[in-house]
Amino acid sequence: MPELPPTTPCPCPCDSQRLFVDCCQVYLSRHTFPPTAEALMRSRYSAFVLGDTRYLLETWHISMRPTHIDIDTDTHWLGLKVLDTQAGGEQDKTGTVRFVARYKIHGKGHRLAEHSDFVQEQGRWFYVNGTQDTSSPAQPKRHQRSKKQ
Repeated sequence: MPELPPTTPCPCPCDSQRLFVDCCQVYLSRHTFPPTAEALMRSRYSAFVLGDTRYLLETWHISMRPTHIDIDTDTHWLGLKVLDTQAGGEQDKTGTVRFVARYKIHGKGHRLAEHSDFVQEQGRWFYVNGTQDTSSPAQPKRHQRSKKQ
């Protein structure tokens, strides 16, 4: 993982509008665990940006954890937008975070829209799995009502 000096005032890759040192760095440095499902999701996004596969594996629930992760070095992460969080608080046992991550590969833009599931065990949050969201990721679904005949 690329090391950033602790005094470098750079924004956090997770787009929290906070400095990296005040946001995800404390989790990626393993000084403490993220207190919520959203904080874990944001720290995992930062780990993808920084290429920290060890952190990604450590925070993946053992029931679903792959043996290794290959990060495509041609992927350039552009931003993260959290759209919704259900449960996932400090006192919850499960949580879901809906987000959109934007990235480029070889200059072509992509969007990953996902509902990620998390579980908290022994005071520590873990990523379980994710389901790609094929609806319009930046806006809620709009339902059309049929006209009465």
